[in-house]
Amino acid sequence: MQDNLKDILSNLSTNVDQETLLLYLQGKLSPEKQHEVEKQITDSEFDSDAFEGLQKIKDQQRIKSIVHQLHYDLKKKTAKKKATREKLRLKEDPLLMISIIIILLLIIISFMIIHRHG
Repeated sequence: MQDNLKDILSNLSTNVDQETLLLYLQGKLSPEKQHEVEKQITDSEFDSDAFEGLQKIKDQQRIKSIVHQLHYDLKKKTAKKKATREKLRLKEDPLLMISIIIILLLIIISFMIIHRHG
C-alpha cells in the first residue's frame, strides 16, 4: 500500500492503527480481529461512516487513485490559500518603516509647536 493511503487512514480512527485498517480493508484479518476493528470503529459516527464508505470500494486501485486525488486537491487548495495570505500580509519594508517614523515625528513636533504658541 502507498504511504498516501496510510496518511488519510491515520485520521479515520484513533482507536485502530493504520496497518490494522489496511489489513481489514484487504480482508486479511481473522474474523475475531475484524469484529474487534468493527467494534472500535462504531464508537464514532464519523469514523463508522467513513469506514463504511471505504468498505464499499472493492477495487484497491480505485482507493489509491482516490487517495492520490484527495492529496493533490488538498495540496492545491492549501497552496492557493497560502499564496493569498502572503499577498495580504504586510511586507516589512525598511523604507516604509522609516517613512512612518519620520511622519510621526513631524506630527509630534508640529503638535508641540502649535500647543506652545496657541
